[in-house]
Amino acid sequence: MIESMKRFLGGMLAFGLCLSSGAQSKPIPVKVVVVAAFEVGADTGDAPGELQFWVERDHLDKSYDVAGAGHAVWMNDAGEMAVLTGEGPAHAAATMMAVGLDPRFDFSHAYWIVAGIAGANPGRASLGSAVWARWVVDGDLSYQLDGRDIPAGWTTGTIPLGKSRPYEQPVNAQEGQVFALNAALAEWAFERTRGTRLMDSAEMHAAEKDYEGAAAQKASFVLLGDELASARYWHGARMEAWAREWVRYFTDGKGEYATSAMEDAGTLTALKRLGDAGRVDWRRVMVLRTVSNYDREARGQTAAESLQHQRASKSPAFLPAVENAYRVGGSVAGEILWHWEKYEQGIPGTK
Repeated sequence: MIESMKRFLGGMLAFGLCLSSGAQSKPIPVKVVVVAAFEVGADTGDAPGELQFWVERDHLDKSYDVAGAGHAVWMNDAGEMAVLTGEGPAHAAATMMAVGLDPRFDFSHAYWIVAGIAGANPGRASLGSAVWARWVVDGDLSYQLDGRDIPAGWTTGTIPLGKSRPYEQPVNAQEGQVFALNAALAEWAFERTRGTRLMDSAEMHAAEKDYEGAAAQKASFVLLGDELASARYWHGARMEAWAREWVRYFTDGKGEYATSAMEDAGTLTALKRLGDAGRVDWRRVMVLRTVSNYDREARGQTAAESLQHQRASKSPAFLPAVENAYRVGGSVAGEILWHWEKYEQGIPGTK
């Protein structure tokens, strides 16, 4: 009788330990992930980069070290997470894979908002403007000729891999070269935020006055526009012409270049593979870039002269761009978090 009771109690204890272990190992459900690339100093309490406003204003007070990532992630009890990838596509891809594969987190229904600053085509966006992308095209995967070796009649020395001349048909995109985001979700985000009051300044307008382009003289606004992602910090009107054609070429004329950024081909490659592995829902990925500087020279400047002043942190639009990324992206994040019962299963804008 005593031995039977001991076995019974021992079994109940083991069962209880299993339940306890299972409860502790249950993944944390994540609802919204904000993806930033860089921070100026500390994550809180000093001059802001792309991450700081999210950590401070959304009270992301829990920090988790992630093996393989270059920076801890931040979370709050509402299910919002912020990730700092590091600058450039290599850092971004490595960090996003590490975070996405961490078994402590459940990303199966999470929405992803890439929220960072960018250069822009002054024909499409003014300084401080916020741009939701439907297409992101990689600008690095290519053959490259020195400018002095470009044949007569070519407009660029950048040639698609596998081709013998620029923009040769048919298009043969490499894996990770072109990303078609969920256009319906991007349009929903745009419609929701198009009336957002954006930070603007007299200094920004003074900086814009010498730029040619349909949008350059406008106040900051929200728009739909597509992105060229490249680890190279390219600059100048000729390079901008290449960016427009490169995006048009790889999207079969559907994409219209608006912003330039560095990390997003790496970020999206990782998210796409995590989606293929069932860790994330690719349909829930959004890319938002806000304009901190222009991608080409002003009137009276050479491209080389203009490049000397192209340090985003020195631009009068740097802080407004960081602020506007939070205002616009935060509106979408807040809507999803406040109405999670609606958006957990149903993706907005998608029937």
